[in-house]
Amino acid sequence: MIAAIPPRVLLVLLGAGLLTTGGIAALGLKQPASAPHPVPTIAASTPAPRTSGHTDAASLTEAQAQAALLTETDLGAPWTATRGAATWRDALLKAATSAGECQKFMDALYSDELLGAPARAAVGLDDADTDAQLRYQIGTRRPADVDRTLAWLRTMPVQCARFTATTQLGLVEDVQVVDAPLPEVGDARQGLRVSLATTTDQGDEYLLTLDVAAVRVGQDSFALTNGGLGDVPNDATQAAVQVGALRLADVRRQGRAQV
Repeated sequence: MIAAIPPRVLLVLLGAGLLTTGGIAALGLKQPASAPHPVPTIAASTPAPRTSGHTDAASLTEAQAQAALLTETDLGAPWTATRGAATWRDALLKAATSAGECQKFMDALYSDELLGAPARAAVGLDDADTDAQLRYQIGTRRPADVDRTLAWLRTMPVQCARFTATTQLGLVEDVQVVDAPLPEVGDARQGLRVSLATTTDQGDEYLLTLDVAAVRVGQDSFALTNGGLGDVPNDATQAAVQVGALRLADVRRQGRAQV
């Protein structure tokens, strides 16, 4: 049974170290020691993306990147401008694992570098009703680099289908990664749904759910995470992907028209 402690109260307690934790199986599930090995049908030999500090000569200007960001108006109520990084990011998302590529994936989620480099422009939006948070960023990498990153992300539901991770406070998490469909927008895309389940020493169970999306639109790209404690409705993710792709294409088209 999920604990009745409000999510914000729980994570404040976790962050302050006031809740002790131990190696308890998350949600009573048997936790595998590591993620399964990739199957031959997946490009297992594809190297993990390397961070590149170089951008394409035709990349967006700073003003264009800012114009391409989502706004709270795009998603409508109850989404508002963010009040700051969600407390669950440090409490639950910052975690260590020995399961191969899964640590790199966890680090990318925590650092908001899904596209393999710091964002050119980024924005955070909060769902005031559920405490979910959507973080959206415009990428800086060349199309070929983005495609390599997308290929790597496509292997995550196999390489990191299920593994264990341990937070800084010692919470043992059962992490699962599955494919998630995205709207058919842009030139290349990958969606994932990530769940991190854990149990405190007091027997309280918690579930962090993250929708993950990365999309290339011509020479440009964007990535987003939409996460919160408990179930995260997918409609905001779908809307953000659709609006994001259309806006990037529109900003690029306007830029060409002004040349």
